[in-house]
Amino acid sequence: MNNTTQKLSLAIFFIALCSMLLTPFSILHAQTKRAMEIEDLFRIKRVSDPQISPDGKWIAYVVASVNKEANNSNSDIWLIPSSGGDARQLTFSPKADNNPRWSPDGKWISFVSTRSGTPQIYLLSLSGGEAKQLTTISTGASQQMFSPDGKWLAYISSVYPEFSSLTFKESDKKNAEKDEATEKSKVKAMVFDQLLYRHWDSWTEFKRMHIFVQAIDGGEPKDLTPGNRDAVPNSSTFSAGDDYDWSPDGKEIAYTATPENVHEEAWSTNHDVYTVNVTTGERKNLTEKNLAADGYPRYSADGKYIAYRAQRVAGFEADRWELFLYDRKNNSSKSLTEKWDYVVGAFAWSSDSKKLFFTAEDKAEEPLWMISVEGETPKQVVTSGVISAFSISNNGMLAYTRATMMRPAEMFSSKMDGKNETKLSTMNDELFSNIEMNAPENIWWDGAKQNQKIQAWLVKPPKFDAKKKYPLVYLVHGGPQGAWMNGWSYRWNPELWAAQGYVVVCPNPSGSTGFGQQFTNDITGDWGGKVYTDLMNGVDYVTKNFAFIDSTKMAAAGASYGGYMMNWFQGHTTKFKTLVTHCGVYNFFSMYGTTDEVWFDQWEHGGTPWDKKDEYEKFSPHMYAKNFKTPMLVVHNALDFRVPFSEGMQMFTALQKQNVPSKLIYFPDEGHWVLKPQNREFWHQQLFGWLKDYLK
Repeated sequence: MNNTTQKLSLAIFFIALCSMLLTPFSILHAQTKRAMEIEDLFRIKRVSDPQISPDGKWIAYVVASVNKEANNSNSDIWLIPSSGGDARQLTFSPKADNNPRWSPDGKWISFVSTRSGTPQIYLLSLSGGEAKQLTTISTGASQQMFSPDGKWLAYISSVYPEFSSLTFKESDKKNAEKDEATEKSKVKAMVFDQLLYRHWDSWTEFKRMHIFVQAIDGGEPKDLTPGNRDAVPNSSTFSAGDDYDWSPDGKEIAYTATPENVHEEAWSTNHDVYTVNVTTGERKNLTEKNLAADGYPRYSADGKYIAYRAQRVAGFEADRWELFLYDRKNNSSKSLTEKWDYVVGAFAWSSDSKKLFFTAEDKAEEPLWMISVEGETPKQVVTSGVISAFSISNNGMLAYTRATMMRPAEMFSSKMDGKNETKLSTMNDELFSNIEMNAPENIWWDGAKQNQKIQAWLVKPPKFDAKKKYPLVYLVHGGPQGAWMNGWSYRWNPELWAAQGYVVVCPNPSGSTGFGQQFTNDITGDWGGKVYTDLMNGVDYVTKNFAFIDSTKMAAAGASYGGYMMNWFQGHTTKFKTLVTHCGVYNFFSMYGTTDEVWFDQWEHGGTPWDKKDEYEKFSPHMYAKNFKTPMLVVHNALDFRVPFSEGMQMFTALQKQNVPSKLIYFPDEGHWVLKPQNREFWHQQLFGWLKDYLK
């Protein structure tokens, strides 16, 4: 044997030996993977708001971390090369830093921080040094945006409209004095003479969100939209993000506002796109003829167009959003997506003004799409998962966050056509390398309507064994015009529920979004009709087709509309061992009189309770209270102004009066969702403990 042969033999021997030694380690590592825990929700670093630099070289983004002990979270600004590389943290304040936005020359990043007490805008130089505070407005500043020449910054502040005709110094003083007097007063009474006096989880105090502009080199801010109107939508239903934009020449700003008399706001969905001259304050309504919602204006770089989203049906908040182009020269609008049956989300122009990029749901995924100004059928650019936010550079680089049911959002980049995709951030890779999950399976069954299929996600528990029997947990989503997406959730997380040892099914029945507008429309006036049949068909389908599901041990749970459906299940089926209802509607009559956005109930029932009594009775769970038999956990929150706490109280009373095993969990400091870390932990513990008692 020569030396070469001996060396080769020794090399082969050592490779074989290493393989033998590493194999048990690999097996051990696989075996030590664990199921997801509640605590993992607090360990996750939350990545959001990707903002690519004008030259496409850098991406600023936000990373939020939960401090469970302090019962809060903190966010900071990070920076990463768009081509890949090490990320670095730019801000380190113990207070929240967020909303990074680049200056046009790419030399500065503006951001919002609460480090001085109220939210204010700061400027950070990429060449180094400490961030400097730009705004000091007493009512706080947010949603900032540089002017195209980089000399001005526009931002939003919620102010008392009665002072907005004064000089800034006078009005800011009056705002501060009124806020301080309200805070110090021993009398906490509030007086209202119109609706929309509270919204989601806050009392409005009848402040208005106005657009201010301020010079970067100092000077007094200027209120561009004084008066008793919001300059951006006060309801997230009609907003896709920062609902205003600078014109390329910096002479005007386009924004979204309600044209209605304020008396009508609670029952109107009408929003219009306006422009305001930055120098003179002169305003112009561009979409006055459309009585439905218009919004999210964006100028093309060449200044020819303002693109915006619009609905066609007045009063219907879940109508399809189309992408429109307003021709500034001809004062005319046209829809680019009139024949395209999907809902356009947030969008952005390419720098050559020839293309628009936007997000839109498609059968429980949310890809990134592209369409030209000629308006041909949109094309998917980035597919799979949920693209929750994105931005585009001047040279056509894309930055975006993508999440799936198995992973929270991370940062990605690609070319404008979606090619050369690069995963940039690795904030949670180490955490999830130790967690065992099963990929969600896409399943379909026959719905209530002929030739209509219903989609759902099926999630199996860790260490799944097809030979065993598993309890089923059936999760119904809210909205009702919503969907279970292939995205990450920090509240109702199917993978975490499956980790408790259950098979989890997340159906998208009639009324869900992303399956065409008619499918979404099918729930209107029919909350307990076709949807209920779709859902019951789903229970029958999964129990008949998946032998590993134990049909004798099933639970159902849901929030908002999902909570309503649990209340409806309570009066119409005994298939489930237990039900969990979170912030669900119980009585449509009391709901109408206490909810914040009245337009929603009027649309769903075709009018008011005194005009449409039969419609309010038809699918109201309280009408079937005598049928209640299934043990139920009721969760409701004091600050839920969308589905007020009285709905949960009524449900619990009906259950207790009829001796149905039940428990009410009440959060005095939460709104429609449970958001505070320690509350979220308690919420999960209570829900999973309740399910365990009934699905042993």
